[in-house]
Amino acid sequence: MRFIDYLDKGASLGADAPCLTMDGRDLSYGEVQRLSYRIARGLERSGIAPGEKVAILSGNDPLAFACVFGISRAAAVWCPINPRNEAAENKFILDAFDCSLLLFHSSFAPMVEAVRQDLPKLRALVCLDAELPFAPSFDRWLAGLADDLYQREPVDDLAMIPGTGGTTGKPKGVMLSGRNIETMTALTLMGYPFKGRPVYLALAPLTHAAGVLCFPIMTLGGRIVIMHHPDIGEFLDLIARYRVTHTFLPPTVIYMLLDHPKLDAAELSSLQCFWYGAAPISAARLAEALRRIGPMAQLFGQTEAPMMISMMAPAEHYNPDGSIAMARLASAGRISPLVQAGIMDGDGRLLPAGSRGEIVVRGSLVMQGYYKNPQASAEASAHGWHHTGDIGYIDEDGFLYIVDRAKDMIITGGFNVYSIEVENALRAHEAVQDCAVIGLPDDKWGERIVAVVQPRAGQAIDAAALAAFVKQQIGSIKTPKQIEIWDDLPRSKVGKVLKPDIRARLAGC
Repeated sequence: MRFIDYLDKGASLGADAPCLTMDGRDLSYGEVQRLSYRIARGLERSGIAPGEKVAILSGNDPLAFACVFGISRAAAVWCPINPRNEAAENKFILDAFDCSLLLFHSSFAPMVEAVRQDLPKLRALVCLDAELPFAPSFDRWLAGLADDLYQREPVDDLAMIPGTGGTTGKPKGVMLSGRNIETMTALTLMGYPFKGRPVYLALAPLTHAAGVLCFPIMTLGGRIVIMHHPDIGEFLDLIARYRVTHTFLPPTVIYMLLDHPKLDAAELSSLQCFWYGAAPISAARLAEALRRIGPMAQLFGQTEAPMMISMMAPAEHYNPDGSIAMARLASAGRISPLVQAGIMDGDGRLLPAGSRGEIVVRGSLVMQGYYKNPQASAEASAHGWHHTGDIGYIDEDGFLYIVDRAKDMIITGGFNVYSIEVENALRAHEAVQDCAVIGLPDDKWGERIVAVVQPRAGQAIDAAALAAFVKQQIGSIKTPKQIEIWDDLPRSKVGKVLKPDIRARLAGC
């Protein structure tokens, strides 16, 4: 399936049904379809051939997301650009991914104007909401083009090239095929509850997880309610107003939701599935979310194997007697039905259940490779498996547990310590909002465990008392030798904690 097939499937269930909603205004499935025909024609008129790369730079916006379907209908390849990127990163992506045309919102006009002269491959610019001296408006670009059925045949199955959301180095282009997205969609529909015509609320950026989760919603003719920017109060209001059934938030925003004064009075009875993922979550805060919000649902994946390497549906968060399955909350769920996964040692041997090693996966969820980077592609697919870079284990019941990033393991006093285990112990403290654990050079221990802790709003943390709390849970070897209290943690554009930045700041401490 191509992206247009999800739109067309939804339209076949009711062309007049709302498809994309923002600020109280709807675009119906039929309207998005007709717009996609015109966009495809506009791309052809601009000289974009099948297989060429078209980038979109915009915050959350229905028109920008509708362009994804026009790109697909033109048999071009979508390159989503994170709106939080700096100009230098956007220039690198547009050049390295061979983008021929850029659709952008006027709020990014100064950035686009600053970099466009250094991008000879970028042949055309279109501004979505304004007429600019160096770019025609979207309306002028589409002027005179018909909105009846039109589409071109693709040259291959390449559907999109997102950049890796890593915390170090330049982004790599991940080649995701239509088959990858189809597998992710199938897993979503088979693994999570869907009753009736769903309503999905997108607060997180549509360039990432919130965007690809729209495709399974569209196969059921569901409505996608889009938010401009994160606002927890508005988020709660929209759930009630539109009877939202599905949504996704990363853990950091879930913590903000749990601390919001409107939460307990909010009308949340329509929720069927509240996805969380993209970063580790505190088991204590997750249990709180289960009590106060309801049907939480985990997903684990990465850009190279989108969203659904493992899944934990709402029901699996509970024991048969209805109590919260606390021990299971630390897991990333069960390996998905259409994914093969294993735990591998450094020599390429698969390890038995319960053994710790690198999490490796294969199957139709896994990317085609990194764009124009055969060396990185070969390294990621060594021994015939995709290497996630995460250390973990799979228990006897098939639940996956992630214990660290391979590069973040700490060796202290001859013992291997996984930072996530220490972070989970820290997050169990009622005053801790978030934290990060790293290893720093130490004359005595080789590496000493250092924790940087962000307190919850209005809470004070005593470092010695927190260390004693952690020691009681996981023992003295894994207890941080140094605890720093910071108001906030440095984060990437997609909300991941930047441990290299923490190391740099603490160097010499």
